[in-house]
Amino acid sequence: MTVESPKHHNYAEILAEISKVRQKCPKITYDYNLTGNPDQTVQGRKLAVIVFANHPEKHEIGEPEFKYVANMHGNEVVGRELMIYLMHYLCDEYLAGNEEIVKLIDNTRLHLMPTMNPDGWELANAETGEHKDWLAGRTNAQNIDLNRNFPDLNRIAYSNERRHAENNHLLHLAVMNNNELAPETKMVIKWIMKYPFVLSANIHGGDLVANYPYDESRNGGVSEYASSPDDATLRHLALAYSTSHATMAKAHPSCDKGNDDDPFYKHGGITNGAKWYSVKGGMQDFNYLSSNCFEITLELGCEKFPPAADLHKYWKDNKQALLDFMWQSHIGIKGNITGPKGEPVSHALIHVKNLDTGRDINHEITSAHDGDYWRLLVDGDYEVTVCALPQYGCVEKTLTVENQKHAMAMKVDFQLPYGKTVQSGGQNELDELEQVPTEEEQDKEVSQRELNEMNDLLNSYWRLAEKNDLA
Repeated sequence: MTVESPKHHNYAEILAEISKVRQKCPKITYDYNLTGNPDQTVQGRKLAVIVFANHPEKHEIGEPEFKYVANMHGNEVVGRELMIYLMHYLCDEYLAGNEEIVKLIDNTRLHLMPTMNPDGWELANAETGEHKDWLAGRTNAQNIDLNRNFPDLNRIAYSNERRHAENNHLLHLAVMNNNELAPETKMVIKWIMKYPFVLSANIHGGDLVANYPYDESRNGGVSEYASSPDDATLRHLALAYSTSHATMAKAHPSCDKGNDDDPFYKHGGITNGAKWYSVKGGMQDFNYLSSNCFEITLELGCEKFPPAADLHKYWKDNKQALLDFMWQSHIGIKGNITGPKGEPVSHALIHVKNLDTGRDINHEITSAHDGDYWRLLVDGDYEVTVCALPQYGCVEKTLTVENQKHAMAMKVDFQLPYGKTVQSGGQNELDELEQVPTEEEQDKEVSQRELNEMNDLLNSYWRLAEKNDLA
């Protein structure tokens, strides 16, 4: 790998490293800045991203989109430097013909953001002396903690649970013209809406654990387990990182100086976010509740701003975990959703029931603009129902998921029939009027109305997303 001797890179040097990688690997890389209104931080810096894919400038049908977000808290810098190591490694190994890396890049679109809070980093880096301020640079230049700044969709989700209402794509219920949102937050929200991300991790420091949703407790408790509908899958994703890390899932000293042993490794190096401590307005819950993207939070060490000499060890400890986690974009099922004539169906609802537990996973995902979809699932038997009402009907399939390491997700396509319509005044309408619906049929009609309402809400959401205007 061609990263020079370990050092902490400032903003200009990060851009220079992205440029170096682009020059080395022009065919498989692409870089861009997040947009928004404003499209820069308070101090005038952009949020830069480098992409790896065999066709990096566009989404390819069937390929999942993945993202790493680092340095959300400006004083937590390990992830920032790991992204530089990772971008060079992916480029160099692809050029060297590493089969695993070639396969990963040819079948996944990888977005790496080294810093979400470049202004905060400047404040943290300015700290000198033996006793640096633990919190200096954590927030952005407006003194906003970005991981407490996202719209609080948990409160909507928890309220909807009591009413058996939707638990997905809730952004249409949030107030977007929110003056309390930082520029960085607005840009990232727009980013999440723009791309069909499937999986993500945001990288922090201060402890050593992989943290999975929910981050915010249901009942307002400071520390209480808050399971999401996809609890089993999110636990699996967190374990995929922790068990590939050099020490996260093994016995090691605690970052809490009052304890001899770290409590997290006894659970495999993972924790439910709200069980650890409740966070309102966090980015990982926002991803899960606003989009199709499953996100976890990675805490990569006790020291938030370690000496530069230690950075190479952090890379060695995290390299395999960073790679293995990206591969998790390919667990579960994926496929294409089309209509009777083969036309792609976007925004179709994909609902899953776990046949092993007999329970519905009450969190629908939707197909992307080209009709492709990805549904992350752990091993098991499932019933998958796809609907795109009212234009199209529903199709149900029963299947078994058996994930293989570093393999593609099982392909399951759905071709939807056209929705049933009744012509006004026609014989079909008269026939329906003469029939008295049973109680079961009435329940189905209620469910149909609820699905139609949800479809209308989703269409409104996507119209907002396509405007790309969150100002």
